[in-house]
Amino acid sequence: MSRLRAAARAPEAAAPEIDGFRGRHLALAQRQIVTEFGRAGVTVDEAESPLAWLARRRGRNGRTLIEAHQLQAGERLRMDFTLAHLMPRTSSNWTNPVAIDSDACGGRDAAGATEAMVAARQRVHLALDAAGPEFSGLLLDVCCFLKGLEDIERERAWPPRTAKVVLQLGLERLARHYGYAGETRGRARAPLRTWLAADVEFVVEVTGGIDVT
Repeated sequence: MSRLRAAARAPEAAAPEIDGFRGRHLALAQRQIVTEFGRAGVTVDEAESPLAWLARRRGRNGRTLIEAHQLQAGERLRMDFTLAHLMPRTSSNWTNPVAIDSDACGGRDAAGATEAMVAARQRVHLALDAAGPEFSGLLLDVCCFLKGLEDIERERAWPPRTAKVVLQLGLERLARHYGYAGETRGRARAPLRTWLAADVEFVVEVTGGIDVT
């Protein structure tokens, strides 16, 4: 029972250890990411993420290059990618090659950490499957591996400014998978409804001592 409850909770990400010297060279910001468990607060370096740069930059029409819901979708994919430990290591871990960092995965033990990692990997695969093969590679490069659009265009021999258009389409499909939208649709106002007993009246006191029933 305790294991099922632990799996149903959102993984608790450890607070980043950033000293004062390093902090002066980073553009740190707090963001709220919507997950299946609710909202989660994360610390991001806005100078590091290409999505944050695109969300701040405006085009000739005065609109940002990507919308807020597209940024949120990309950051959510990046968070799951990080929790899943899918980023390849650039150096060897000589401290304990077979151990799992349970604190980073939000688990109390190795079993809990593995469950969190597997769940995150499943979410990544579902998101990429929803985006489709035409967008999944680009989303991985930009959202997870933090490649710049110019580097992607050069690697794939795309014309200039092509990656931005394709990325917008991919992020829109990813946002649709997560249930994000650029605008809220529905009735602006809902009718006032009350549930009262048959012998009770609804009374509103108006300034001046007049009762409206």
